[in-house]
Amino acid sequence: MNRKCIFAGTFDPPTLGHKALAEDCLKLFDEVVIALLVNPSKTPCFTVEQRKEMWKLTFPSETRLRVIAFEGTVAELLKKEDTKFYVRGIRNGVDLDFENANFYASKKLDKELVTVYLPCPQELLHVSSSMVRNSLRFGTPIDEYVTKEVKEYIEKVWAK
Repeated sequence: MNRKCIFAGTFDPPTLGHKALAEDCLKLFDEVVIALLVNPSKTPCFTVEQRKEMWKLTFPSETRLRVIAFEGTVAELLKKEDTKFYVRGIRNGVDLDFENANFYASKKLDKELVTVYLPCPQELLHVSSSMVRNSLRFGTPIDEYVTKEVKEYIEKVWAK
């Protein structure tokens, strides 16, 4: 049986924490779909295409990982991808409370949904996409938040 999961988020930009969780997903599942959720109420710093490119730079030769963009509910996405496994990363209690609320709302839409909570590695608990964006705005280093390849890509894009 092919086990596929969805790991969804804005990923604006993808961080070392996101990479660590995707690596854990690859240990558990045969296929990992990174879903860039397009939220009309958010204005991301990077375009969908730029975020896709950053994921590709993060996993350049991983054939079991696929990056897509998606507008809609998690329930719709799971149905479209023919899977019931939805992975969420947890850094702290605030994340858990937020994810649980979303889980119960999504479960009403899809009774087959199985949410898998994966803890963030302890050394990356402080890492977030918001931290990267703030560092970029203030011109401070982002080395401890993103991969070398993503850093180089962001520096090229940010310089334009």
